[in-house]
Amino acid sequence: MPEKISFRTTDVDEARMELSARYPTISLHVARQNETFEARFDETRFSSLTIGHFSYGTEVRLQCAEPGSYHVSVPLSGSFEWHQSRRVSALATPREAAVFDASADTRIDRWRGDCRALAVIVEPNVLRSTLEAMLGRPVAAAPSFAPRLDISRGPGLSWVGLVRWLAEQSSRADAAVWHPMMAAPLQEALLSGLLLTLEHPHREELEGGRRGEQVPAGAVKRVIEAIHARPQEPLTLMELASIARVSVRRMQESFRLHVGVSPMAYLRNVRLSHVHEELLNADPDELQVKDVALRWGFNHFGRFSGQYRTRFGVTPSQTLNSRR
Repeated sequence: MPEKISFRTTDVDEARMELSARYPTISLHVARQNETFEARFDETRFSSLTIGHFSYGTEVRLQCAEPGSYHVSVPLSGSFEWHQSRRVSALATPREAAVFDASADTRIDRWRGDCRALAVIVEPNVLRSTLEAMLGRPVAAAPSFAPRLDISRGPGLSWVGLVRWLAEQSSRADAAVWHPMMAAPLQEALLSGLLLTLEHPHREELEGGRRGEQVPAGAVKRVIEAIHARPQEPLTLMELASIARVSVRRMQESFRLHVGVSPMAYLRNVRLSHVHEELLNADPDELQVKDVALRWGFNHFGRFSGQYRTRFGVTPSQTLNSRR
């Protein structure tokens, strides 16, 4: 399950201790002692990535020696000047995000007082395994990314929109993103979206894929068997592609060829069947449709009701109440 961590302080030493506990390689220096310091850290730690909000209320400097993780830092307001080894010197703004390499010394020389930033933090082995799943083959090392990301338009804007939505949702204790059936696919979407958005040596291969090369029917059969055996688990495209031992793109194309629908549409139909069976056998006085839908991974109730009615010709409520 995701973990939510929030921290507030006006004490510089306390902020340094908190930063050091979370990120041992980061050091904090306040540039203007006569201004009010107010550090705010809000993080949501998922199994494969962390999303965090950071602000300091005054101008600060940050030094980071080989952070060990990729950091994509998106200013929501204000800006910061940053340097990475001797290769990069840039200004991060609400139109251009900074991409910190996991193994390069990085420093922020001027984090302005009005700067609030949203950061996505990912371990190199996570992005490497995600890339391998998308390509359907091993890669020699974790990818090396371009240090800047245009977030004013195109893929960068879309990806940041997903990050901001997920950050906003995770601030609510009752949000569906805390449900495992929702959290896993969202993490996968964010990671695969990042690899399709940032510039790196494998980007062209990811976008082009290897069309026309189909997966044997036996591989598709293994995926179908896994779906029927584990429909209650948060199965994702990458996990299904791993079962088929091919790339995500090839699995999707071959699944449509052999089965007629996408893998996730097939999984949704299997889960709808389980919902239907559960509602048919339930006591309408002891069960709510929404609880069953959420248990099977349907977090958008209006969309779920439409899909259910298309499949079974009646609404979920009509099925539940059919025993009255």
